[in-house]
Amino acid sequence: SYLHNIGKYPLAYLTIGQELGRIASEYGDREAFVAVQEQKRLTYDQLRLEADRLAAGFRSLGLQKGDRIGLWAPNVISWPVVFYAAARAGLIFVALNPAYEAPEMEYCLQKVGVKALVTSESFRNKPYYDALLKILPELQTTSPGKLSSCNIPSLSHVIVDSEKDFPGVFRLSDVASTPSSEQVQEIAGIQDKIDPDSGCNIQFTSGTTGKPKAALLNHFSFVNNGIHIGENLEFRGRKILMQVPFFHVYGVVITMLASLSHYATIVLPSITYNPERSLRAIREEKCSVINGTPTMHVDLVKKQRELKLNLEAEIAVSGGALCPPQLLRDMKSELGLKKVKNVYGLTEDSAVCFNTLPHDEESKVLETVGHMQDHIEAKVIDAEGNLVPFGTPGELCVRGYFTMLGYWEDEAKTKEVLGEDRWLKTGDQFVLNQDGYGQVVGRLKDMIIRGGENIFPKEVENILVTCPQIAEAYVVGVPDERLGEELCAFVRLRDGVQTLSLEEVKEFCRGKISYFKIPRYLRIVDDFPKTTSGKVQKFILQKKFKHEDE
Repeated sequence: SYLHNIGKYPLAYLTIGQELGRIASEYGDREAFVAVQEQKRLTYDQLRLEADRLAAGFRSLGLQKGDRIGLWAPNVISWPVVFYAAARAGLIFVALNPAYEAPEMEYCLQKVGVKALVTSESFRNKPYYDALLKILPELQTTSPGKLSSCNIPSLSHVIVDSEKDFPGVFRLSDVASTPSSEQVQEIAGIQDKIDPDSGCNIQFTSGTTGKPKAALLNHFSFVNNGIHIGENLEFRGRKILMQVPFFHVYGVVITMLASLSHYATIVLPSITYNPERSLRAIREEKCSVINGTPTMHVDLVKKQRELKLNLEAEIAVSGGALCPPQLLRDMKSELGLKKVKNVYGLTEDSAVCFNTLPHDEESKVLETVGHMQDHIEAKVIDAEGNLVPFGTPGELCVRGYFTMLGYWEDEAKTKEVLGEDRWLKTGDQFVLNQDGYGQVVGRLKDMIIRGGENIFPKEVENILVTCPQIAEAYVVGVPDERLGEELCAFVRLRDGVQTLSLEEVKEFCRGKISYFKIPRYLRIVDDFPKTTSGKVQKFILQKKFKHEDE
């Protein structure tokens, strides 16, 4: 099974900065972002001006085209300003999960050689500056911009989005206000000097080793994927309630870039996810589109049954994990929606390769992840790499303008998924139909999707086995009604250790891995089911959990 969806319109050879400039010129007075909790609003014209001020500020700090700039922040209105400023300055923007703990941050900053880091003041009552001191103790005794770190030698600038002064860092507002008007105006003049084929964003995505890989994506793929997503999801001129985090491709491309090209307004209901705030923002801002993961939609349905608000939303977009058919029905009935749309893809293909089309019947939405995107090729292969017939499961591979440039400075890992022929292996077991629609029937990878967050068991296992009481540990995904999947840790205790509680395991993990990676369940075993070659048979562990749970 092989298909090439040629596409209706030519691809746009533009950078993100050029696309922002185009939209700001044509639709400058339209609102780009509304941050309900922060009580801030930005039009597209204001967004371009603020981005250019900050871009000029970054350049005045000595940042040059191709330098990596990281952002560690939740869903605040400064997030898109920093993102577009980086794009307009020709920098490579590094999206960092706001839930990262210090060791995770240290790895990511080292991996891609981040030169400047922008952070919020805090996340979920966790001060970021205090976390940074664990990996950058030099901050307290250095001047802003003069950082010389043993741990992260590439990093010279730390910038905090706060009105407070912290030792060794710049304030974001000061960086934006320092450049002269001439320096700000220069930003518009350098847009045609930035190559659409050059890298614009690094997204961290884990692998079987558990250590995140850094996927480098380019301007051309972001702009065009955004154009096609926005058209198929009917974003043009609408108000979109954004619940997903900015740092993920669902936030950056499926929401932000798709909204940009279709001059839509993104409404941020809250700094951190809160279903009641989401519902109230839908009503108060009259949002017609709701985006989210299946878990978020479960929460909205549950909260709406309680609040019974009068909503005017027409469309919901579901992605990040597979959406159960019953949930799609509940969303339409409880939220009063006319349509529910699916998006399917992966970080390495700039977000989306299949999505629901504007006039799809409900059966297509319930039974498939949508239709192939324009301008891409798709094929399904067996374990030997041979094509399988249409309607037959196999591994989905995709090729087109949207594939990543590669994993940052990791040629071996890149070659595992991206061939010299530019076919990208998705790792998903998939059925491709002759009409261009597809179905995910299973995952070839070991990945757990908990509430839209991708979790790789090896990373959690590597932490668990450092616990003094644990000799061996394996983590599996188990069904959860709200989150789709939860984590269960199966552990074998060290000789002489009699007991270990779930709370002890959770306490051990806190501060070492993000909260959403900490196992919810614990099972203690004497040994593990293994193949003759010594590989643990995780499906047997999952069956064991299910049997005990019944």
